Amino acid sequence: MARRALPITAAALTTTAALLLTACGGSGEESSSDDIKGADTGSSSPSASASASSSPDVKRPEIALPSTFQLTFENWKSSDPDEQAVLNDGKEELRSGYAAIIENDPDSEALAFYHTEGGLSQAREWIRSYTDKNVTVIGKLPVFDPEVTIGDGKKNASLSYCTDETDAATKNRNTGKVVGNPAGTDPEVFYVISLTRNSQGVWQTVSARSERGGCSR
Repeated sequence: MARRALPITAAALTTTAALLLTACGGSGEESSSDDIKGADTGSSSPSASASASSSPDVKRPEIALPSTFQLTFENWKSSDPDEQAVLNDGKEELRSGYAAIIENDPDSEALAFYHTEGGLSQAREWIRSYTDKNVTVIGKLPVFDPEVTIGDGKKNASLSYCTDETDAATKNRNTGKVVGNPAGTDPEVFYVISLTRNSQGVWQTVSARSERGGCSR
């Protein structure tokens, strides 16, 4: 599941948070399972979120995730408004990626909104690692231990976090077959996301790297 890193293939995980599963340009091993970046279970109604940020006048796309995939963000708060803006947009970037997988839409406008041109190319590669196999993501994917570092001039930033794929899986759209990570696979994935602040004040993802393991809850 990793991509960002889920059961589709660890290889598919190497793309952006851009690829969240193992995506994030991290290493990945091929497996018969489909890696997901975050899945969740729940009711049938979709959940939508609108993030607050340092640029409240910018009209952000609405992103909805179905109850079958619960993407939760633990302790995603900072007392520093600049750091909170990075957390907000980093959160929506991840949600936009999973929404694109679930909607079978690599060309999602929300995905493009939260990525630079280069980051978008990486993100689409990650998403197609699912859509080309005709699978979606289901289950629960907690995202935790966020850390933000903002560069001088507040134009660039790094966001790291962990995900736990224990209760996440992929599901074939035609057959309904559900596949989780292979036995013995570390369910936790560490991500490092590079972001840049555009002229509108939106923190867009430039690239993402992931490494399975290296997290502690």
